[in-house]
Amino acid sequence: MKNFWLLPALPLLVCGQFPDRPNVILFMADDMGMGDSSAYQFLTKNSDAQQILTPAMQRLANMGMLFTDAHTPSSRCTPTRYGLLTGRYPWRDRMKHWVLFGVQGDPLIEKDRPTLATLFRSCGYATAMVGKWHLGLRYTRQDGRPAAGWEDADLTKDVFDGPCDHGFDYARFTSRSHGTSGPDAGTTGLRAGKNKKGDRNTPSQSIGPGHIHNRRVIGATGQGKQLIKKGQSAYDLHSLGSRHSDHAMEFLNQHLRNQETSFDPFFLYYPSNSNHGPYTVDRKIGDKEVKGAGRMVSGDPASVRLDYIYENDIALGRLLDFLERTRDPRRPSKKLLDNTLVIFTSDNGAEVPSKTATGPFRSNKGSCYEGGHRVPFILSWPNGEIGNGNAGNPGKVSDQLIGLQDLFATFSSILKVNLPDLREGDKGAEDSFDLTPALHGKPLPMRPMFYNDHKEGENGAACAMRIDNPAVDRKIVPGKWKIFFDDSLLREGRAQATQLFELSSDPMETKNRLPDENLKPLVRRLVSTALLHRNAGGHRFVSIAPKTRIRLDWRKPLPVPSPLTFFLSTKGGESVRDHEGLGVNGQDSSQVEPGEGLAIRFQSDVLIESVGLTAGEKGGCGGFFRVGKNSPLAIYCTDADNDAKDQQGIISDLGILKKGDRLILDPNPHFGVESAGSWKLQSMVVRPFPEK
Repeated sequence: MKNFWLLPALPLLVCGQFPDRPNVILFMADDMGMGDSSAYQFLTKNSDAQQILTPAMQRLANMGMLFTDAHTPSSRCTPTRYGLLTGRYPWRDRMKHWVLFGVQGDPLIEKDRPTLATLFRSCGYATAMVGKWHLGLRYTRQDGRPAAGWEDADLTKDVFDGPCDHGFDYARFTSRSHGTSGPDAGTTGLRAGKNKKGDRNTPSQSIGPGHIHNRRVIGATGQGKQLIKKGQSAYDLHSLGSRHSDHAMEFLNQHLRNQETSFDPFFLYYPSNSNHGPYTVDRKIGDKEVKGAGRMVSGDPASVRLDYIYENDIALGRLLDFLERTRDPRRPSKKLLDNTLVIFTSDNGAEVPSKTATGPFRSNKGSCYEGGHRVPFILSWPNGEIGNGNAGNPGKVSDQLIGLQDLFATFSSILKVNLPDLREGDKGAEDSFDLTPALHGKPLPMRPMFYNDHKEGENGAACAMRIDNPAVDRKIVPGKWKIFFDDSLLREGRAQATQLFELSSDPMETKNRLPDENLKPLVRRLVSTALLHRNAGGHRFVSIAPKTRIRLDWRKPLPVPSPLTFFLSTKGGESVRDHEGLGVNGQDSSQVEPGEGLAIRFQSDVLIESVGLTAGEKGGCGGFFRVGKNSPLAIYCTDADNDAKDQQGIISDLGILKKGDRLILDPNPHFGVESAGSWKLQSMVVRPFPEK
């Protein structure tokens, strides 16, 4: 059955019109810890013999400022990229932990969700991304229909869903981590990732599509999944650093030399492949040597891992050099550097459990301890009074708590754009806060911050939440308090605390304060705050979400009279209910089967916290759900594309369903090509708004 839906338009944004809108370059390294930049040597206390020298990062810090308490929303690649681009915690989507695999379908960002790129493009910016995407792709089949996944993809066809569908005009990228984005066509260096055993570039290869330019897999041969093996379009792991840097320069030069675009500002998102393993260091970037050229602060040669970090520094320096020497077409008396906001950061902590790489923090990538998500964050914007652009003087240092998910609200503030109106059913930036006060040395209001994906937990979906100086019984409890929860918080909206640390006195998180009887009131406050923010659908929902929560459980008799008025309709048969939930009797089973479906509407606006589905012994999750006029989304029982990671059918954080609009639950695949579902509706948790 075909189920093609017209996708809703993104919310209309009204941008502030002012001539000095800054250009923006957002450079995000991969797997880089606090100790991986000499700009942070004052904090990590690494010796000169231990510390890699990163002059471009230090130059940016001197020109502007750096933060010592900046964090990623997750401790892994995919979820951080989602949070960065959307301003929403990644666990509010289907992934509670782990990463997506770029060769598979169903991208993590739905088509009608605003991103940083759509925000900038709506304000007249040219938008580009070069580097590592790692948010999922949907390919196209030979017949032109969207593919279910890698197996039915025709690589000669344009990609059906990728960066260009999420606001980017120009995209030159790898699908995910470089070692698993395509078969290595290089003839030198160590074969890596899935490329370890000889030539894997065959018609049946399942590593990945290699290089993608906008929507085109440029190495496609038409021979199954085999890619070309020679030339500029071949996928060579050891030339990615220069390739991405060259594409960034190509975008900037094309934009500035075109009379039709040169007076428009630009947004360049540069998520590099380095420093993710394997360490495939490029020989040169521009006119600068990279391989073997890295040096410690002491002057000693660097390791191959540190050379790969140095590759990021060279790429960043090349951008800064370009901005410093190029005249600004919109401000001819100035150079581009003066009115370009340049940000350098990382997607999570270091990939190695090294004290040198992580600094004075516990653990590393994949952990909710500080070493997994505390990252470098360095920026400069002279015209915006974030530094003065003078690399000869020390820059400013801030110890304020910030997160990468905050960039959406921050850029919106800079552009004078209102955030999406959540109360009216718009989506976007649900967990994002404006950082502009902190960028100018002013304090930020207190708010909780979450980090997810914890390899030290019993389940990877465990998480942590931090609040500084919380109030308990109207009294401030001083400290930087960080509480850990098991996976039930993100999966089910229930809070089971497991650890508590105070970071000011214990940055290594070695002393668990949870058993301390004197802290029980604080723990109760932290638990209630975590539940409030987890279940409200977003930090920005907290102030508008009704306090009344109603659980509709179709495994039990519903209360009479009902606490709220709702209307249930079915497709393909009549509704039936048993101890497993609500189904449809149109076929042999009482499950909701292909050809059937459920729709629910309410007599008032409601905030939908969650919908629980049960597949039973013979069923399986699949199909799609749709909230009102929003884009349809696939129904998953798993966190990601790995069934081994999870097997539950709770859909969370659905947002506001307006009065009279329908929540559709349909086991038929919405593109008509994916796996269908067979399940029952078990429960819903909603918060009704008062009638207007």
